[in-house]
Amino acid sequence: MSDLLADYRDETLGCTRCPLAASRTQVVFGSGDPRAELMFVGEAPGFHEDQNGIPFVGQAGKLLERLLDGIGLTRTDVYIANVIKCRPPGNRDPHPEEIEACESHLFRQIELIRPTLVATLGNFATKLLSGKPAGITRVHGVEQQVVLGGNAVTLYPLFHPAAALYTPSMQKVLEQDFARIPELLGREARSSESQGTLTTPASAQALEPAHAPAVQLGLF
Repeated sequence: MSDLLADYRDETLGCTRCPLAASRTQVVFGSGDPRAELMFVGEAPGFHEDQNGIPFVGQAGKLLERLLDGIGLTRTDVYIANVIKCRPPGNRDPHPEEIEACESHLFRQIELIRPTLVATLGNFATKLLSGKPAGITRVHGVEQQVVLGGNAVTLYPLFHPAAALYTPSMQKVLEQDFARIPELLGREARSSESQGTLTTPASAQALEPAHAPAVQLGLF
């Protein structure tokens, strides 16, 4: 499976599906354990990510690493990706047409990695993968069952680490929500062992949920 992911990464490096290809330095595909149980999905690469080709290497990434350390994990234990693989100019919000052009890359990553828990960071990832319009302020820390990449997974919305950089009081909220991750991973492991696979409620979302309007997206 890791070979398939590596092959798919190679395929995406020359992607020209949207105008962001003209302004990027490089495609920021994702990084981490290709067989990770826990996958984080953020918004889009920033300046440092565009330069290094690795997601979450700026200040938000440093905070993410500290949060992972607080629950006994490191970047090498998880997989980290973004909804958008190329940096929007000036770090602006991704446009709906850019999300639409890029989303199949993310769904293919999820299909190949087969995580049991997908933690969405911020509104962009949460709304795309849940298929629901509710903002992150309302749904953070509340897990839900969805179907992604053909598999039932637990979706766990979290505030984007960048939000805590702008609003320090949010860091405590992030820490509290992160503290539940080991419990959720344990729950999914027990479910897989007892049932052979994860079950999905009838209300689980489809593979490619509808987009929310751009004005409703963002970090908060």
